[in-house]
Amino acid sequence: MTPVTASAKPKEAVSLPLVAVVGATGTGKSDFSLTLGEQLHQGGHRAEIVNADAMQLYKGMNIGTAKVPLEQRRGISHHLLDVWEVSVEASVADYQALARAQILECHSRGVIPVLVGGSGLYVSSVLYEFEFPGTDKAIRAELEARLEKEGTEALLAELQKKDGLAAAAIDPKNSRRLIRALEVIAITGKPFGAGLDAEHRPWLPRLVVVGLAVPREELVPLLDRRVHGMWEAGLVNEVQGLIPQGLETGVTAARAIGYQQALAQIHGTLSEDEAIAETQALTRRYARRQVSWFGRDTNTVWGDARNLDFGQVALSQVITAL
Repeated sequence: MTPVTASAKPKEAVSLPLVAVVGATGTGKSDFSLTLGEQLHQGGHRAEIVNADAMQLYKGMNIGTAKVPLEQRRGISHHLLDVWEVSVEASVADYQALARAQILECHSRGVIPVLVGGSGLYVSSVLYEFEFPGTDKAIRAELEARLEKEGTEALLAELQKKDGLAAAAIDPKNSRRLIRALEVIAITGKPFGAGLDAEHRPWLPRLVVVGLAVPREELVPLLDRRVHGMWEAGLVNEVQGLIPQGLETGVTAARAIGYQQALAQIHGTLSEDEAIAETQALTRRYARRQVSWFGRDTNTVWGDARNLDFGQVALSQVITAL
């Protein structure tokens, strides 16, 4: 079979929808997408899942990312899991190319791709028309020098003034992402988030975006329990096993929520209780950023995954798009 490139838009891509299931961590995206895939299969359609969780792209990062085990995938094919070694630096542009190529490959086989994840930049880079500008070594060097001299807080404050949307989506501790956003703004003269705005044209014409939401007062304790469950399931042992694979040298993977704290526990800079508490706090903060990012998309049909009626609403949206 001739590979389908991300830039191509074959006839099949026009006749089938692209479905996305988005929302904050802990809202049930994985289970919901599996049920949706089963329902489509019962209706005579084939569906496969394309991962849009940045950390699930990494090999061996399973417990802390809530990666669905093979035996729990209900026979539905999953794509873009376990793609990168933990030492690889993640790139939204690289992910966009991988995801779009996989989506078009699904379409070429008559399969409905269901993009599933909560990484806002990753999801939007696939769903909407956006080309990532190149890099400028001089601008990058200047920003890196400012980071050393002024600190992360100064760069974050500047990004908040120039592009509040990007500032809300980016982890304030992720200096690499902050520098990249400011670099793009300097190169293009436009907000970094502008190219990812929902008002821009969808990449493919038949797009269905399903958003899952849980009331904040219910989501917070759910997330706190989830973090405790990660430690009980052996996250620290998982992280210990990833150290020889290059986890600590990985610019992206080592900073993942939970993994950074587990590393600190292993090295004795945090106790177990402190590592869990810090992970809980960061997870809650991340969920707020996800809600802010996805909530701006007027194309999204929102509901609670625990509501069986909403599952039927989502299914009908997909069927209508066929």
